Amino acid sequence: MSNQEPPAQDLSKISVSVIMPVYNGKDFIARSLPPLVKMMKSGEIVEVIVVDDSSTDNTAELAMEMGARVMPSGGRLGPGAARNMAATDAKGDILWFVDADVIVHEDAAEQLKKGFIEPDVVSVFGSYDDKPPARNFLSQYKNLVHHYYHHQASRDASTFWAGCGAIRKDAFLYVGGFDIETYKRPSIEDIELGYRLIEAGGRILLLPELLSTHLKVWRFMNLIHTEVFCRAIPWSRLMLQRTGIVNDLNVGVAERLRALLAGLLLLILILVATNILPWWLLLMMLIIVTTANTGLFKTFLNRKGIFFAIGGILFHQVYYIYSSAAFAWCWLENMVHKI
Repeated sequence: MSNQEPPAQDLSKISVSVIMPVYNGKDFIARSLPPLVKMMKSGEIVEVIVVDDSSTDNTAELAMEMGARVMPSGGRLGPGAARNMAATDAKGDILWFVDADVIVHEDAAEQLKKGFIEPDVVSVFGSYDDKPPARNFLSQYKNLVHHYYHHQASRDASTFWAGCGAIRKDAFLYVGGFDIETYKRPSIEDIELGYRLIEAGGRILLLPELLSTHLKVWRFMNLIHTEVFCRAIPWSRLMLQRTGIVNDLNVGVAERLRALLAGLLLLILILVATNILPWWLLLMMLIIVTTANTGLFKTFLNRKGIFFAIGGILFHQVYYIYSSAAFAWCWLENMVHKI
């Protein structure tokens, strides 16, 4: 990327290509493609590219019938490689990555373009809304946590999110796109790409007003596997080996302190259960933990009521514990490698 600052852009001259990787996602795209195709027909975006990652159902045919431009991957590539492939052939100046299980709000293209008015901004990303269609506890919990963090974080971000995020095409190609060698399976390739964009002199904005609805249904096993092995461990390794611990989103300083409280809560729970400490210490610790997580508790309470809020805060302590354990493992791993 050039160090010379370009002039501010006219919104009407910003051209946007949507890129959506998908594998066997016919049920998802039946809901996620219509608003994007509508934007294309109204001229808000120039094209919708669906990269069919060798689906075995009729995803490609359905996407084509709905008005998208379908690009076959030629073999199972994974979402990162699929996005890279479409990026080189996209017509727009802006590459808007949208996951197949994400329904963008009707004003999303407008909000996205506003983020690129400032000339030094090379990338923007948004947030899930607070109304996921999946009604089970873990899906509601995960979605609301994402919504909360993305609405509390700094507007100037240190990472990127590819679920609903956009990058200037020239900046994307300059840094080499998603790293599909290190991340052969879906993981934190979007976070790592964000670091490289910033290292190259770019600026990334988090736009909470750029909203989308997430269709994913989370179950316990796939949530834990994704959170630990696809997020916590690779992100910890990335920070320890390359960037250092950033003060942003769910790894900020305040979050680290809350994680320490969660660990202390677990310790007290064990000591109370073994009759080493009195039960009232556990009650006191629960009050302290809830107070430390007041913002998230209020989000849960306002959206889903008191019982969900209590359950959500308690499960969030579990999240802190397994995330901290993953970081500790990676720290030890990194220390061993240095010996």
